[in-house]
Amino acid sequence: MLQIYHNSRCGKSRQCLALMQNSNLEFEVIHYLTHPPSFDELATIIEKLNIKPIALVRQKEKIWIENYKDQKLDDKQIILAMISNPILIEIPIVVKGSKAIIGRDLVKVSTFIS
Repeated sequence: MLQIYHNSRCGKSRQCLALMQNSNLEFEVIHYLTHPPSFDELATIIEKLNIKPIALVRQKEKIWIENYKDQKLDDKQIILAMISNPILIEIPIVVKGSKAIIGRDLVKVSTFIS
């Protein structure tokens, strides 16, 4: 089943959710700020995205700048930072089976979910 990691306060996330709603496909909405992923769940998402953990971090977020920016963090520490502060996770994320994408480009999302 398709999943979208969603933040209703984010315009890109709302647009991605609307696209998925209009697709007539069944999917699950995960409100990651109130139900953050576990370490293993986030590590799996990163693997499905085929990226390094740092690529999923919103590096302009105040929490990142004040607490993590100038530190040398390994992948595990970066994932732990995102779990502790889910606002740091770049969204929306759309998961489909063994693959996932960051859903900021609606054309790519449309192709991905079809």
